[in-house]
Parts: sequence; structure tokens; C-alpha cells
Amino acid sequence: MKFDEIIENRHSSRSFKDKKVNFEHILEAIDASLKGPFAGNLNNLKFLIIEEEKTIREIAKFSHQEWINEAQAIIVVCSNDIHLENQYGERGRIYSRQQAGAAIVTILFKLTELGINSCWVGAYQDELIKQLLDIPSHIQIEAIIPLGYEKGIVKKPRKISLENAIRWENFETTKRPTIFKEPPLYRE
Repeated sequence: MKFDEIIENRHSSRSFKDKKVNFEHILEAIDASLKGPFAGNLNNLKFLIIEEEKTIREIAKFSHQEWINEAQAIIVVCSNDIHLENQYGERGRIYSRQQAGAAIVTILFKLTELGINSCWVGAYQDELIKQLLDIPSHIQIEAIIPLGYEKGIVKKPRKISLENAIRWENFETTKRPTIFKEPPLYRE
């Protein structure tokens, strides 16, 4: 699949068939994310792979999203800001969120390429999931990614148009400034 096709085909799936996901494909998606950019080349991410049904049910409960129960596996993306903060001060936290987001998107795109459906979940009870998965208190949960093979009909989500997303030179300018200046008034 070409990259543009991956972008077009990726969507959030919230209903999965009862069909196991190839474990090697999960590893391949995570490995792809490790090849992305990291501030100061400091990778601060860890990935928990969850396959046990009981644990998946608990994560669904702590996320208040019952559809997660149908997932065949979950990737929990975590980060540790300490090294980035030591290197960059307060900005280290920002870099941590940025590189976690980049890694999550890479995982979603790679899963799409491999024919696996997923969804980026950002709403969950952090502390309860940390307790469930024995995640240390100083570690941040960046995302939960339920995955599987979609069941049912895929509805294409509406996305914002390129024209509505772009601004030029400042936040208020919605049209590209012309490179030509106004012509001087004609004088005889």
C-alpha cells in the first residue's frame, strides 16, 4: 500500500471481529514508531502490549468505553519525561508529548498498512490503569490503542478541508497574499 493510500484508509475503528491479531504485526508497528524523530535522540517511550481478555475488559471499564472489550489487543503508549526535562528543562515535557504523538501516528499508519484496524483513545482514568498495569507513578500514559479487524460497514468520517485549516503569515490571514504589489495608478 502506498503512503497516500494508508492516509486515506486510516480511520478510527470501534468495532472488532473475534479474530486474533498477528503478534508479529504488533511488534512491527511499534518498531516502525521507534524509527521516528526523538528530541536529542532521547527515546522516552515504552509500549505495553495487552492481550488478556480480563485486562482488556478492565481497561474498557476504566476508559468508560465498552467497545474496547471487542479489541483483540491493546497497545498502551507510555512516556518518561525525566531525561528530556534534565536535558531541556520545562520544554522537555513538550518534546515528550510531541514525540509520543508522532510515535502514536506512526503506529496507526503501520497498523493500517498491515490491514489492522485501531483507534487512538485519549480518555481514560490514568491512575486506575496505572494500578492495573503496574505502571510507576512518574510514567505518563500517552494513549491507549485498541486494535483488531473491523466488523461492519466502514463510514468515512468527515474531515476539515485543507482550505479551512491553513493560515498565511499570521493566524488571521486565510488567503495567501499575492506576490504582486498593487500597480501604480496610470499617469500620462
